[in-house]
Amino acid sequence: MGWGSSFLFIDIAVEHFRPGLVAFLRVLFGALVLAAMPGARRAVARSDWPLIALLGVVWMAAPFVLFAFALQWIDSSVAGMINAAAPLFTAVVAGLVVRRLPDRNQIVGLIVGFVGVVTISGLTTRGGETTGAGIVLVVLATLLYGCAYNLAGPLQRRGGALPVIWRAQLVSLVVLAPLGGLSLPSSNFAWSSLLATIALGAVSTALAYVGFATLVGRVGATRASVAVYLLPVVAIALGWAVRDEPIYRESLVGTVLVLAGAYLTSRVRHRHKLAA
Repeated sequence: MGWGSSFLFIDIAVEHFRPGLVAFLRVLFGALVLAAMPGARRAVARSDWPLIALLGVVWMAAPFVLFAFALQWIDSSVAGMINAAAPLFTAVVAGLVVRRLPDRNQIVGLIVGFVGVVTISGLTTRGGETTGAGIVLVVLATLLYGCAYNLAGPLQRRGGALPVIWRAQLVSLVVLAPLGGLSLPSSNFAWSSLLATIALGAVSTALAYVGFATLVGRVGATRASVAVYLLPVVAIALGWAVRDEPIYRESLVGTVLVLAGAYLTSRVRHRHKLAA
């Protein structure tokens, strides 16, 4: 529920705050929540700091900015639908890391998922070039998530979810600080946007990330990414109920294709892992 609602929170936040400020405040509030937890301050190996820093960039700083910009141009429900492709990218990245080509069933899953993304994108890009740019930004952010999931598992197993995520957030905070500062003068204060960023940070960035990192460490990146399957359902429901966003038949068909492709890809990977 935390990630499914994050697109709604971002959509509300960018009504008055610039995307750079939204991304910075999201990490700030998330880091403050985790700082209140004693377990976050446990030491981690110095050798893991470079990877933790990289995690802060590819799982937080960069995607948060991309999503915030994208939701100026597309509906929150559309972002949630496309983000369901994260398991596809996770499986691809995992395959590249171990240098193993996908088998026939995995290729089918990737193709089905790609067709789903194109179906969703083809419907929403009727709004013009800016809408198309929003789609591209969400796809890029989702690709970065696929990279991050593969990084998070080994780090969590060595250092624990709380210490790793908190330190990654601190790195992200430093990276986003200049953009947040530059975005402040052109932003307008509104309680709705502030409360949305607080919820975005506390729930969708702090608690959800720690929970997911724990899951990745226990079951692996590809299997854990299956949790993303529920995300578009929540995003579509909230977008319709709270923002009165339309639900198109083509979008639902595309979402089903994305989920089917992600399921096929991650399911086959799991079987290989068991066989090994």
